Amino acid sequence: MSWESEVKEIERRRYLAKQQGGEASIAKQHSRGRMTIRERIDVLIDDGSFREHGQATASPVYDENDQLIEYVPANYIVGFGKVDARRIVVAGEDFTLKGGSPNAAGLRKSVYAEHLAVQYKTPLVRMLEGGGGSVKGGAKKGGTVGDPVFTEPRFKIIADAMTVVPVASAALGAVAGFPAGRLVASHFSVMTRHTAQVLIGGPALVERALGVKMTKEELGGAEVHVRSGIVDNVAEDEHDALAQIQRFLSYLPSNVWQRTPRRENTDPIERMDQSLLTAVPRESNTGFDMRAIVNKIIDADSFFEIAPHYGPSQICGLATLDGQPVGVLANDCMHYAGAMTAEAAQKYRRFVEMCDTFHVPIVNFIDQPGFMIGPESEAAGTIRYGMAAVAAAAQSTMPWAVIQVHKGFGVATAAHYAPGAYILAWPSVESGPLPIEGGVAVAFHREIAAAENPEAKRRELEDKLREARSPFPRAESFAVHELIDPRETRPVLCEWIDWIQPQLETLVGPVSFGIRP
Repeated sequence: MSWESEVKEIERRRYLAKQQGGEASIAKQHSRGRMTIRERIDVLIDDGSFREHGQATASPVYDENDQLIEYVPANYIVGFGKVDARRIVVAGEDFTLKGGSPNAAGLRKSVYAEHLAVQYKTPLVRMLEGGGGSVKGGAKKGGTVGDPVFTEPRFKIIADAMTVVPVASAALGAVAGFPAGRLVASHFSVMTRHTAQVLIGGPALVERALGVKMTKEELGGAEVHVRSGIVDNVAEDEHDALAQIQRFLSYLPSNVWQRTPRRENTDPIERMDQSLLTAVPRESNTGFDMRAIVNKIIDADSFFEIAPHYGPSQICGLATLDGQPVGVLANDCMHYAGAMTAEAAQKYRRFVEMCDTFHVPIVNFIDQPGFMIGPESEAAGTIRYGMAAVAAAAQSTMPWAVIQVHKGFGVATAAHYAPGAYILAWPSVESGPLPIEGGVAVAFHREIAAAENPEAKRRELEDKLREARSPFPRAESFAVHELIDPRETRPVLCEWIDWIQPQLETLVGPVSFGIRP
């Protein structure tokens, strides 16, 4: 007696599952400029590495003789794959079936994705395109309704995953409801510029509830969310989005119990860029290109910026120094003179917490004039978010290197220093409780007003105070570790990278911190 007939049925069901929503639905997906979930998986992972879980999971229909008459595959795909030979969990909605709104089988598999990543301690990549739940079928009476009262909340595992494994998500079409929640529950999120929208509720729901008529693009397109902070980066197409996720994962360990993976480095550690000597203008209020400075110090072509358009006065990204992944923080003086806005503070805190979670050392280039001031800043609650950023730095457990590039004023500057930070100063740095210009205007307003030439008096006072803020006395007082030639920054930082290697071997495991402002 053989089980051949049952085995053939297994093979048939696997085949049916891979047909997804059928040829017409797949063609429609392609006509919109979007790949299917299975095609996306093939683009993301190493060839031949996908090991699907629940290949035969479906919502079947049987006749009265228990014969299968309809086979609707689960419209959520999940399994293991490898990116650069490292195992990950990859998952996402199948939009060719019910527009990605989960059928019964698909819902179970979607809930399983985070469990799988946490159980096997592997990074999780979500490819999102779906509308969450539907009211269809919700009015039926009879039968068992809802989850048992003892069921663990569905969202707990989503939160748990973020504490132990890297999570990256891509919005590759319309993403609403539960999938939108999953998108933001990530360490890195990206959406395609022309084919994706992220929505709490779609246009029909918004018009019905609020009487506001808008398109999906107007409600939640890339131009909206690149500045709202809902997504970190925007991609030109799906291939770009998946390439960004691959790159993001390359800087991080597979889980919090591992240290960051160090790469082979071909960029000379003794390299000194001559242009760094003139990178910061002598005129204090003249802007300069902080990204250019960063890129001349880190390993060549290694900088991967995250959320460049949200809180733009703060630069955040990942890079390598002598092959060691590092988190890069820097101020962009071309936006609000580099001041910390509410949005910049939120981006800063979130990035520091991610680096702390996955044991990524931080290199911080400081040009901080303080918290942003003014009525809009007060209305945005800047001081609260700013103090949360300060707390994140103050409680960080990772090695930090701090390069004082230009300005360092006020309470906001405290966000740039962690315990045990290695502090380097350039000769261009100014520091103090307040920027000179504002401080002089407040402290000497009577003296300036009484002067024969108030403008000349103001300049005289500012110049005198600026001389007193030279970094040389701070170096003489051991308030910084070293006062360095800007051209020396890369060699000095690469040497620091060697110093911290023993720490990185031991700083593993989950991190924790208390409530923050």
